[in-house]
Amino acid sequence: MKQNDGRRWHDMGGQAAGPVPKEDHDFALWEKRIDALMVLCSAKGHFTVDGLRRALEDMGEDAFETMSYYERWVASLNQNLVEAGVYTPTELGERMEEIATRGETYGEAAHG
Repeated sequence: MKQNDGRRWHDMGGQAAGPVPKEDHDFALWEKRIDALMVLCSAKGHFTVDGLRRALEDMGEDAFETMSYYERWVASLNQNLVEAGVYTPTELGERMEEIATRGETYGEAAHG
């Protein structure tokens, strides 16, 4: 999506993008959780819409082309929470490792 008209990679306004799917989309549980997390963190004042948009736009074209909508949103949310000092990348990594030891499913975690 290289352009020479002064637009950044994410600005697709007015360009042909193909048909818009009109069928309903059944959101995955993790997508619903990202949406809920966004609402909760916003209510706590951990980020602004402008901060989220900046992080989304700064991800670059490759992220836009390879990541899903909610993958981009969770990455943007994470960036904003780190910038707000809610947690550090080290703390996040440690917590992720701890959670990974529980198993890949809720059943494994409950019986582990």
